[in-house]
Amino acid sequence: MNFKQLLAEDDAVSPVIGVILMVAITVILAAVIGTFVLGLGDQVGDTAPQASFSFDYQDASGSNPDNLTVTHDSGTAIDSENIKLTASTNFDFITSGTPDGTMNSSKSFADMGVSGDVTAGTSVQVGNNTFDSATFRIVWTSESGSNSATLQKWSGPDA
Repeated sequence: MNFKQLLAEDDAVSPVIGVILMVAITVILAAVIGTFVLGLGDQVGDTAPQASFSFDYQDASGSNPDNLTVTHDSGTAIDSENIKLTASTNFDFITSGTPDGTMNSSKSFADMGVSGDVTAGTSVQVGNNTFDSATFRIVWTSESGSNSATLQKWSGPDA
């Protein structure tokens, strides 16, 4: 056996490595293109923001309505159009101590007078006579509408 000739011959190595590299590149390109064609790439930026909210409940007596003040304490600033206050009962948005007169079980922060982003310190106040057994949720929905998440939940004392 001639070792010099065996070590000098490398004809079969180069084409095999070339074919392996071409197959790997093709598989990677197919995966990337497939991800965006199927729309999976659009959801990468649709992760729920991290934010903390507090609820200040004031139980009213007599004909006065119960009040609930929801305040963004800390975390990500969120577009007021993308965040809603939802409840198991209807509620009135209260501005300057006066109810707006439209009873709903869900309102966006934008509908309750918050313009731009909901940032730390932003608060809204709602009222009704039946908050004792109600459950409220702060719900975020992505701009595309494909994702949503409950950021915080509050239940009344009798819920």
